Amino acid sequence: MDSPPSSRPTDRMETWLSPEEWSAVRLSLQVAAVAVAASLPLGVAVAYLLARGRFWGRGALDAVVHLPLILPPVVTGYLLLLFFGRRGPAGAFLEAHFGLVFSFRWTGAALACAVMGFPLMVRAIRLSIEAVDRRLEDAASTLGASPAMVFLTITLPLMAPGVIAGVILSFAKAMGEFGATITFVSNIPGETQTLPSAIYALTQVPGGDAGALRLTLVSVVLSVAALAASEALARAMKRRMAAP
Repeated sequence: MDSPPSSRPTDRMETWLSPEEWSAVRLSLQVAAVAVAASLPLGVAVAYLLARGRFWGRGALDAVVHLPLILPPVVTGYLLLLFFGRRGPAGAFLEAHFGLVFSFRWTGAALACAVMGFPLMVRAIRLSIEAVDRRLEDAASTLGASPAMVFLTITLPLMAPGVIAGVILSFAKAMGEFGATITFVSNIPGETQTLPSAIYALTQVPGGDAGALRLTLVSVVLSVAALAASEALARAMKRRMAAP
């Protein structure tokens, strides 16, 4: 016999969180996932360049990559607004040619989160690449493997734990990003209001403490789940690499 609708877990959760709070949770997960997925290929490429490359301007590239960690998040958000706003050079070009708008849209929140989490992703992947034994790659090259095959069959599997760590760190940073996001895309419920923005908004209105506490608990649960997933994936990768 089916249980009453009110006893279902999803319905109980919907009762526990208001529709606006659920919207903030879903939007945060969407923004974080898109931010990580969009920045991962570039993160791997930049990390590889910094770890293995020897070229003019390497130090400048390293500084630019890590700049979001040093600048105040509000400054990063303002710079994004200048460049990717509707009147900014990049924003106007993307809107005119591809119909892509970032300012005051959830896509802008994803861009801001990607920029803020990019240094953490690159650093984790770079350290993993630098730990790869170059002799294994040289042996594969000696046996006739192409550079692409060496990367796919030797380098990538060995650096996989760093990639996983970078993805988790970037995702966690995206889930908690506030300053750059609210400066670039504001705090529009249902459109750009992520978990941190919703918590901030609730703390500014009378009687909003209960909602802020609920969303804080959700944030803690999501963060712990992300860390647990990271540890589980890292252990699985180590067992796989240690297997004969």
